[in-house]
This record gives sequence, structure tokens and C-alpha cells, in this order.
Amino acid sequence: MDSSENTQPSSVLQRIAAGDSSAVDDCLEQYRGLVWSLANRYCRVSGDAEDAAQEIFVALWRSADRFDPTKASESTFVTMIARRRLIDRNRRRGSSPELVSISDSEIEMADRDPIDQIELSDEAAKAARCLRHLSKNQRQILTLSIDRGEAQSAIAAALGMPLGTVKSYARRGILQLRECMKRPLAPETAS
Repeated sequence: MDSSENTQPSSVLQRIAAGDSSAVDDCLEQYRGLVWSLANRYCRVSGDAEDAAQEIFVALWRSADRFDPTKASESTFVTMIARRRLIDRNRRRGSSPELVSISDSEIEMADRDPIDQIELSDEAAKAARCLRHLSKNQRQILTLSIDRGEAQSAIAAALGMPLGTVKSYARRGILQLRECMKRPLAPETAS
């Protein structure tokens, strides 16, 4: 066994940053589902989603050296880069995502089927559980604001709410999430 194998970076992004050309294919294989699902969620046209997915992978490869496994899991880093890229893309095009109702079942996805969904870090799963404890309006406003990058004024117009109400829901929701994330969660029981 070669001693250099023990010093090889373990994550795909660390391998890309180290110049391992085979890691690019591994990155595509490992994260294509995640990137494609995010691109489809943010882009209305299939061709746009394909272009966006390519842009995301290029951005990942360019920023692979910024990945720090002590700060976040690799899938969290990939998701962050993808979301930023998609939000910037939508802002450049002047488009806003279609407003959809967020069902409780969508928020529960992380707990129900983590193998088939993106691999979530423990904190992301905890955040999803905390999010379920918010009111429907708080969840919808925070999702549009944080997940989709919508401005609060655009959310207010889309939902037909006063801007002050949207700001209040967002602030209270964030404060409740922060408190929930600080304390250990009790195991969930079936309702």
C-alpha cells in the first residue's frame, strides 16, 4: 500500500482542489441529482435548468478550494453554491420563481426519506424539524426569502400582504428558528 494514499483528500471537492482530474467525474456522479433538482426548482424551462446545472458545476470546481469540512458537510456546501448561483441567475434575468404553497409533507421530506433525498447534515435536518413548528405564513415567507432569494417587497406583493406584516412574520420566524436550533429537540411522535 502506497503511503501517499493516506494523505489523499477524502472529499470530492478536496480532491478537485488538489487537482485530481478523476474527482470531476466523481463530483458529477455524486451531486448531479442534487444540482438537477435545485436547477429544476428554480428554472421554469428545461433548457434553462440544464444551462444552470452546468454553471453550478463550473462554480463548484472553481470554488472547491473554499470547501472546509469543519464548517459544513460537502452536500451543504454544494447546495449553498447552487442556490447562490440560481438566485443570481434569476435576478440577472429579472425573473421571479413561481409562488407555490409549501405543504407540510414537503417540509417533512428530510426526516421521512433521507436516503432518496439529498444527504442532509444533522443541523439541516434539525432546521427542517424546527421549520415545521412555524406558522404556515412564516414558513412560506421564510422559504420565499431565504430559499428562493425573493425580496420582502416582492413577497408582500405576491402574497397580497402589507410589507410590515411580511417583515414581522419573517423576523418572528427567524427568532423562533434560532431558539429552536439552540435547544435539543424531543423525538417526534406520530400524530
